[in-house]
Amino acid sequence: MPNAREESFFRKKGLDFIAGVDEAGRGPLAGPVVAAAVILPKQYKIKGLDDSKKLSEKERERLFYIIQKKAVDIGIGIVDQKTIDKVNILQATLMAMKIAIESLSPRPDIVLIDGKQKTRTIIPQKCIIRGDGKCNCISAASIIAKVTRDKIMADMDKLYPLYGFKEHKGYGTKKHINKILTLGPCEIHRQSFDPIKSLFKTPEKT
Repeated sequence: MPNAREESFFRKKGLDFIAGVDEAGRGPLAGPVVAAAVILPKQYKIKGLDDSKKLSEKERERLFYIIQKKAVDIGIGIVDQKTIDKVNILQATLMAMKIAIESLSPRPDIVLIDGKQKTRTIIPQKCIIRGDGKCNCISAASIIAKVTRDKIMADMDKLYPLYGFKEHKGYGTKKHINKILTLGPCEIHRQSFDPIKSLFKTPEKT
């Protein structure tokens, strides 16, 4: 379970606005990558915060609305599959994080990022491995990012109802891959990801 140890360390140094940053959607075969940046209030504690992957969908939804209501501010960054295919998933993720961070107001004094990769921003950053299970603000960001992306994929399911995006959220489940093999990829599939890349590679012009 996460705690406020990292946040407390920086608050003792006089840093009031501490943002947690995490992403959702690096691994799926379809849809965008979404990043969230969350500044939590100093005193308010949200019960039940944890790595979004450890929570049920119902619990994530509950916490999503509590975080939205109680957070000092929330920033969201969304990078679509076309950009992912163009720049690669790592760079697309860093772009989404940068958008999320720089949309925050007030500007954070420091950013705590889940993982080991800093993004391009002048705001001080610290990377924390498995931070979504260690820091409250990163846990909050992981929930916001996950639920936001899930909602996007539910909307995509209405546009492309044959693929089951609402169910698998674009991840490479057996059912999803079978649909791709049967129907071919649709507009929101990532052409740079296997098995799509190898199965449906566009022949080079001669």
